[in-house]
Amino acid sequence: MMENGNLLLIEKVLLLKSISIFSDTPENILAQVAHLLHEIELDENVLIFNEGDIGNCMYIIYHGTVQINKGNQTLAVLNDKEFFGELSLLDTETRSASATTSKPCFLLRIDQDPFFELLDTQPEIARGVIRILSKRLRNLNEKMLSK
Repeated sequence: MMENGNLLLIEKVLLLKSISIFSDTPENILAQVAHLLHEIELDENVLIFNEGDIGNCMYIIYHGTVQINKGNQTLAVLNDKEFFGELSLLDTETRSASATTSKPCFLLRIDQDPFFELLDTQPEIARGVIRILSKRLRNLNEKMLSK
């Protein structure tokens, strides 16, 4: 893993604004979130985290493709401006699936501790996270009912 500072603050803010968790968050608050982001470049076929690992961060795909697997089953294939691992921003439970790059990736990682500190002062961010988790739970409920 290689971490560096290629992106400008404005590029990070625009990326955050484009993803659903942060879409309703004002730009001045997104600038604070942007300062928490760590840039990571990964080659193809690199394991980002394993199912069962303790999670303490979320990832945003700036560019690239990430495959989410549970055992041998592919749950999702994620691309540019999508995110994963967001449950680990809220708790430190084990990861429910594995994440692997299927193309070279440029990721932004946000760690739990600094994110919690920001939540204390910026409730807009918490509302965005709650909204996304509620939507995903509703979608899961609909899938369960349609089986």
